[in-house]
Amino acid sequence: MAGVREEKKRRTRQAILQAAVQLFGDKGYERTSINELAKAAGVGKGTIYSYFQTKSEIFLAFCEDELEQVYAEVAQKTGPDARLTEQLMAFFMGQFRYVTRHKDFGRLLLREMIFPKELTVERSKDLDNSYIDYLSAMCTGAQERGELRRDVDLLFVCGHFYALYLITVSAWYMDRLQTEDDVAGALELLLQQSLEGLLPTGRK
Repeated sequence: MAGVREEKKRRTRQAILQAAVQLFGDKGYERTSINELAKAAGVGKGTIYSYFQTKSEIFLAFCEDELEQVYAEVAQKTGPDARLTEQLMAFFMGQFRYVTRHKDFGRLLLREMIFPKELTVERSKDLDNSYIDYLSAMCTGAQERGELRRDVDLLFVCGHFYALYLITVSAWYMDRLQTEDDVAGALELLLQQSLEGLLPTGRK
């Protein structure tokens, strides 16, 4: 019976998240009420609050699910000894595909990730730390393989890589990049330039 209950809870939570993706994207975050969300998910209003205290928490839950799936995708597509660029591409492109399945919701999600509301700042920090730890592990492996200098602060390196990802996603939202292949090509070029440097050969 416990297994049946857990499966029902999982399906209910997923229904709420899917309803949120649709409504937040179509109507906007602020204009979506909990009542509308409950109706779209096929549950009672009280059920929503038993899973999420605020609408902001739904964004965070989506982020948590996103990262779990992206981590699994990276593990499936690359190994721990894959080159850093290959691992970063699998990681960031997995994120890109996940957050842009519904374009309008993806825009709201990115805003919430970058500028979290006060009620969710602490949980956002937990997600940030998990994110940074994952990227740092990639970079540490790259240092051990001689792909990355050992005298760099990995926190800033991770921030730099993430900024390149955000620039690329922003370009897609502005229609400067039209397709997923365009995004992948631009991101890979930015990552390679970052790792190889922009100074002419022989200059230091």
